[in-house]
Amino acid sequence: MKDYRRGIFLIPNLLTTGNLFSGFYALIAVFNADFLHAAMAILVAMAFDILDGKSARLTKTTSRFGVEYDSLADVVSFGVAPGLLIFSWALSSYGRVGWVAAFLFVACGTLRLARFNVQVGTIESKHFLGLPIPAAAGVIASLVVLDHHILRMGSEIKPLLILGLIYVLAFLMVSTFRYRSFKDVRIRGRKPFHVLVSAVLFLIILAAEPQVLLFVLFAGYALSGIIERPIAALIRKVVKPAAPVHGGSSSPPAGEHLDT
Repeated sequence: MKDYRRGIFLIPNLLTTGNLFSGFYALIAVFNADFLHAAMAILVAMAFDILDGKSARLTKTTSRFGVEYDSLADVVSFGVAPGLLIFSWALSSYGRVGWVAAFLFVACGTLRLARFNVQVGTIESKHFLGLPIPAAAGVIASLVVLDHHILRMGSEIKPLLILGLIYVLAFLMVSTFRYRSFKDVRIRGRKPFHVLVSAVLFLIILAAEPQVLLFVLFAGYALSGIIERPIAALIRKVVKPAAPVHGGSSSPPAGEHLDT
């Protein structure tokens, strides 16, 4: 109560409101069968969600109110909106099976947010436990955009594919797979040359095929929690450091002699 009477921080909560507004607009777009704009609104909500967290950390204006408000906005923008979008866009022909799958996505996303809130400050900040709900929503939204511009999936394959995708995303959100938070990434200071090359390549692909790149990024991140540790373990097993040689005598290189 004391924190509330002192007031709230304006900038982060305004950005969170932008997140909520985008999610609400996505719902309206779904009701109007405008699935492309609904997907784009979800992606805009993600931008607001990133900005509100960044602004709160940079200005040191984090608060319990902001955490709770952000979570409530996320339920709408990344839970209810994508769930309704995916049902109306692909699963409505499945009837009960379809809306149950959409509800499972919403429920698992909400559980993921609740678990995150109670674990704030108790787990390392470099990783998330389970797939973050904005990333799961990003997979759905970017797939809708990709299908609208490029894939054009038929009415026979689309429901089956999306149904399987929904169950996978729901499982990943409540799983214990660790996902990188990228909170420790620093863009200031000197970087290796290959970082600049990668950034330029990223911008080129973004300009040429933004729909493809967005889906690849979100899908790749969703898979990263599953495959990162096994790949890292395999690399460590294959690339082992050479064991140091202890003892024994070594002869001097050719053309050299020891002074006596």
